[in-house]
Amino acid sequence: MDKNTILAFALIALIFIGFTWLGKPSEEEIARTQQYNDSIASVERQRLASQEFNESLTPVASDTLTATSTSTDSATLTAKYSTFGVAAQGTETFHTLENELIKVVISSKGGRIYSAELKQYKTHNKQPLILFDNDESDMSFTFATIDNRVINTSELYFDIVDDAPAPTDKKDGQNLVMRLKTATDAFLDIVYTLPDNDYMLSFALKGTGLNQIVSPNTNTLDLHWAAKIRQQEHGRTFENRYAKLEYKFSGRDVQELGNTKNVQKNELAKIKWIAFKDQFFSSVLIADEWFSDSKLVNNMEDETSPYLKSYDVTTSIPFDITGAKPTNFRMFLGPNQYKIFSKYDRGLPTPDKLYLNRLIPLGWGFFLFQWVNRFFIIPVFNFLSQFIGNFGIIILILTLLVKTLLFPLTFKSYMSGAKMRVLKPELDEINAKIPADKPQERQKAMMSLYNKVGVSPMGGCLPMLIQMPVLVALFYFFPAAIELRQESFLWAKDLSSYDSILTLPFSIPFGYGNHVSLFCLLMTAATIMSTKLNQQTQPMSSNQPGMGMMKWMMYLMPVFFLFIFNGYASGLTFYYFVSTLISVITIYICRAMVDEKKVLAQLHAKRAQRAKNPVAAKKMTFMERLEAMQREQIKNTQKKRK
Repeated sequence: MDKNTILAFALIALIFIGFTWLGKPSEEEIARTQQYNDSIASVERQRLASQEFNESLTPVASDTLTATSTSTDSATLTAKYSTFGVAAQGTETFHTLENELIKVVISSKGGRIYSAELKQYKTHNKQPLILFDNDESDMSFTFATIDNRVINTSELYFDIVDDAPAPTDKKDGQNLVMRLKTATDAFLDIVYTLPDNDYMLSFALKGTGLNQIVSPNTNTLDLHWAAKIRQQEHGRTFENRYAKLEYKFSGRDVQELGNTKNVQKNELAKIKWIAFKDQFFSSVLIADEWFSDSKLVNNMEDETSPYLKSYDVTTSIPFDITGAKPTNFRMFLGPNQYKIFSKYDRGLPTPDKLYLNRLIPLGWGFFLFQWVNRFFIIPVFNFLSQFIGNFGIIILILTLLVKTLLFPLTFKSYMSGAKMRVLKPELDEINAKIPADKPQERQKAMMSLYNKVGVSPMGGCLPMLIQMPVLVALFYFFPAAIELRQESFLWAKDLSSYDSILTLPFSIPFGYGNHVSLFCLLMTAATIMSTKLNQQTQPMSSNQPGMGMMKWMMYLMPVFFLFIFNGYASGLTFYYFVSTLISVITIYICRAMVDEKKVLAQLHAKRAQRAKNPVAAKKMTFMERLEAMQREQIKNTQKKRK
């Protein structure tokens, strides 16, 4: 039995003894009824010792017990929660806010968001997609009363207020007012508003009369928000790579906690929003003003757990205890889709923009990957998806478009390689005349040859360098594109996860896993074929120092990527397969378009022209710089030898 039950039985015993004493017989009757009274007392003592005695109480005794027990509990709760003690007891009830996109359940205990379901999405095993439910998430506010009692809203019960006015700035959607009452006229309201056809839930904290019961120096509340991130996708390892706790400061800067280990970080600067995200979905808490003095925690979950990570945030928020100004928040509960995030910034001045689209990993802006995705890949992808329903076909068309746009650069790179190939006999002569122990003289002779025929050894690198931002941008785009989620193509059931044609009874080490991805195998085969063709077009001989090992490394790289990409999104490996296959075809097209005999004749003609007109050679400023650098290097070497 607990303390309250023991106390109740003690009170029952006292009440019974009191009634027995008041109802005892007179002195004259004692002798006559002594035997009777003794037997009655014996029976009553046995009944007092039994648990069943509580059922034999008279109505008067029962009413007295209830009043006394309630009075005692109220005193205890008041001592613990001060005037908020009246809200410390209750029954947890649930209330739903729902629109076309999401279903949010609010609990009366703590007035918190109990669960959130995205109605238009399913998990990888076709179950309702729930971001969090029950004790998987917690949100509470903490403050101190004027008599130094610490109040945590998660321990108290809120009431629904039907007659509370709706927020004046919300004309559509649904409103729910949860009120935390006190023993006085003061109370705390949490007002939830869910607009129609939107993933953004608004809620506000507003106190009334709290300045009479809350510590007068209170201007902030402590907010605690925690959640466990469910595994929603088929490929746990790949999904876990994208599950992160991210947050944005008052400017554009977005930071993230390390997502591969347990980590804790304290941020003193003002934070605009905090996001709990996985690969394709996020819960983002957005302050109208700011969060400050924040403690952010990321904990990894075990591989056998249904959860990927556990996030925990403790922070401070501004709060007006007079009730003159509410503390407003928003919470985004939805998919990580670029066009959805972008609409929340549409028409806003730069300081007011949320930049939620930074939650989508589109690559580093410094190397232009993010810019290529934002202003080229995503608009083209969205445009094609308006007319084509099969996303595998969209990937194919997008790849063909990119390769077509890059073809002039590819052809220029091929032409540079062709010029180097036709000069190979002359380069071999230089290598034969000048011994290997004089590398500076060799290099000088080669640069002189390049200058005479008007060829730049960097001519093939620059076009490839220009193509890199586009190719790497696509590497970032496909795994992050929620549009590919659960979209099938050929044998791939989900373009956002790996395609498996065979499940192995064992796991292959080095990251390969226990399945065989056909798109990854095709990508590897196409890459080996492309490597072989590129090796054939290389002007350098394999008998040069290090070239043999370099060729072997080039063949080992596709095998290395086979282990890396086997667990990647099939949309990405399909893109790489198609892209590499097109590159192979492009090499054959370039071979058909370029006559290397004519290229050699053009180089000889340019050499003769430059010999007759030395002024034309002066235009090769880049080559002159290279030759000057070679001459300077030779001089420095000779000085050191002396």
